[in-house]
Amino acid sequence: MGMPICATCGVESDIALTTCPICADERRYIPAGGQVWVNLEDAASIPYDLTVRRVEPKLFSLHREPTFATGYWSMLVQTDRGNLLWDPLNFLDGKVVDRVRRLGGVDAIAASHPHTFGAQVSWSHAFNHAPVWVNSDDMNWLLRRDPVIRPWSGTQVVLPAVELVQCGGHFPGSAVLHWQHGCSGRGVLLTGDTVADATADGHVAFLRSHANRIPLSGAVIERIVRRLEAYDYERLYSSNGVGVYRDAKRAVRRSADNYICSILEDLDAGP
Repeated sequence: MGMPICATCGVESDIALTTCPICADERRYIPAGGQVWVNLEDAASIPYDLTVRRVEPKLFSLHREPTFATGYWSMLVQTDRGNLLWDPLNFLDGKVVDRVRRLGGVDAIAASHPHTFGAQVSWSHAFNHAPVWVNSDDMNWLLRRDPVIRPWSGTQVVLPAVELVQCGGHFPGSAVLHWQHGCSGRGVLLTGDTVADATADGHVAFLRSHANRIPLSGAVIERIVRRLEAYDYERLYSSNGVGVYRDAKRAVRRSADNYICSILEDLDAGP
């Protein structure tokens, strides 16, 4: 439980580095006060509440309040062949592990991109060394390496009807999780920041950097949407804890078209 964690991105490391390479990249930032590392005990010792929501049958969201580091929402998908923890929380302690164990535990772990690696190896060790699936194109961002890491690329079925899909964009290995049986068989997409910042009125964002407000190019946005064309999904949940609850596939296409038009200045008003 003593592994250092970057206090800005929340990703655990083998050692406390002078600078967190994930945060030094333009997609994140080093705080004005400089690099800070904490350990799991420090992160868990700050008083917090763990919010666990059943967002639909066999799908739960998990969130720490007050937040730590990036403050994203994690998701737990339950299947008859085991559970998958998506975008694992960036801390854990006995209380959190017990709460997740009551939901059936963790049999596989995957993150949408390096900002949500979190405490993925520590989570694996807490649940019988469950495999941690990391996209091959993002392996160079791993700050803690371990035999539980399983590289993948393109697509990867990790549990029956639960498939990882590499979309790129935010990071080369940025991925989504397609859960075929979600929403009564109409499909659910968990997107992290690959397709980001879902709103309740059915809009999503496509960004290279969320912290620094750098959009993706129109060509990359189009590539992401085309990558998802083969998958049916009625609902979508991104890392901000908000879902697109109906006709999500059409919402992704509509949002992509708006982004591309804006980048091409087709939506600009004025003289």
